[in-house]
Amino acid sequence: MCGSSVTDVFDLAVIGGGVNGAGIARDAAGRGLKVLLLEQNDLASGTSSASTKLIHGGLRYLEFYEFRLVHEALAEREVLLRAAPHITRPLRFVLPHHGGLRPRWLIRLGLVLYDHLGGRKILPPTRSVDLRHDPVGVPLRAEYMRAFEYSDCWVDDARLVVLLARDAQNHGADIRTRTRCTRARVVGDAWELTLADGTSCAARALVNAAGPWVSQVLADVTGHSTPARVRLVRGSHIVVPRLFSHDRCYIFQNTDGRICFAIPYEQDFTLIGTTDEDYTGDPAQVVSTAAEEDYLRGAVGEYLKQPIAASDIVWRYSGVRPLRDDGASKAQEATRDYVLELEGMQPLLSVFGGKITTHRKLAEAAMAKLAPYFPGMPPAWTATGSLPGGDFPWDGVGVLEDALRQRYPFLTEATVDRLVRAYGTLATAILGDARTIDDLGQHFGAGLTAREVTWLRDHEWARSAEDILWRRSKLGLRLSSQQASALTHWLLRPS
Repeated sequence: MCGSSVTDVFDLAVIGGGVNGAGIARDAAGRGLKVLLLEQNDLASGTSSASTKLIHGGLRYLEFYEFRLVHEALAEREVLLRAAPHITRPLRFVLPHHGGLRPRWLIRLGLVLYDHLGGRKILPPTRSVDLRHDPVGVPLRAEYMRAFEYSDCWVDDARLVVLLARDAQNHGADIRTRTRCTRARVVGDAWELTLADGTSCAARALVNAAGPWVSQVLADVTGHSTPARVRLVRGSHIVVPRLFSHDRCYIFQNTDGRICFAIPYEQDFTLIGTTDEDYTGDPAQVVSTAAEEDYLRGAVGEYLKQPIAASDIVWRYSGVRPLRDDGASKAQEATRDYVLELEGMQPLLSVFGGKITTHRKLAEAAMAKLAPYFPGMPPAWTATGSLPGGDFPWDGVGVLEDALRQRYPFLTEATVDRLVRAYGTLATAILGDARTIDDLGQHFGAGLTAREVTWLRDHEWARSAEDILWRRSKLGLRLSSQQASALTHWLLRPS
């Protein structure tokens, strides 16, 4: 640990505990570098827990000729599916044809490219759907008769970040949440970092992966007088009770040129998103607006028979995408590709943009830029490495569930499914030698017990009920305010 004087020197310090920062820390630690990760709040407490939860190539990015981004993202789908089969899963997307918008030939051409750009091996190909005779047509208005169906994947975004950090720690990284870096200056041949608690440490190289705060870190922490321009774009989502019974996702075209997803979510809900609005406020205070929620309800209402009322919304969330300002006239047209800017004799690497899907490739690109400063550093390795709990076949969730059900017959079906989907092969490490539900300690509701909370506190940096109910899980959708208060009270007990 860093003391009042610099006593610990790291090879690499990373500011920002979102998907990009955690991904870079994991990659660097796995190559043998001594790594420090600093996050001012909880892991994934910003943009990385406010995504649409998709691992996808970005079909609409083809319209903006971002072929490299789409190719890279498509190839990453199956890499991530193999690395973390517990928190990812294949998902089929249904795109109804809207006669007044993009022509069918253009959609078909885009999907042909989509099927072939990424080297797909696991995911099934595109097919045409007659909505008049397929269950996916039942919730839709009668005028929609034809659709295309293609493959992408779903991911638990916040858990992905936590698992990246855990893997980085497993490779020796020092992960410090709720630890803000207030100042960074080059002193001699290293960056000297001052932390909010007054302690300091040093690093040979510094990565600024602060997401929406990337310019703020450049200006206020590193002292840059002219930080790079960042375009902050707000993306909002709403969650409503489940709108359809099948397990496929809809992708709807909107008259403004954008698209909107309606995704099966947490068994009993549907997730709808997202918006693209320029944002100028404090990223920590971002919230969805009534206008955005009306937009999302209206976009889905153009297609579904059953309208969505404002009162149907059970949860809403919003995040800020930190995009490199490329001068695009509309927020929806700004590039989603990442930009890495390296400067200085003592390297400072700043990360702009990026997507959940391409975080691993971004980390590889970051390490490639830093490689000259670390001669002899081992080569890239994460393409074949599994994340904690993900050391089983990509289609092996059912086998794990069967084994957990047999070993712990007192668990409900819903709890078995949730534990395997969250922890994979580590679920048994959490449950241990329990023989009855009482062995797991206090029960907070929806299958959450003191045994699991202890694991999240001791192994996943969870400190508050919000960390547990909205980032380590989505049990906030199920627990009452009284149950959440009981969890808070438990966490405040002396350990």
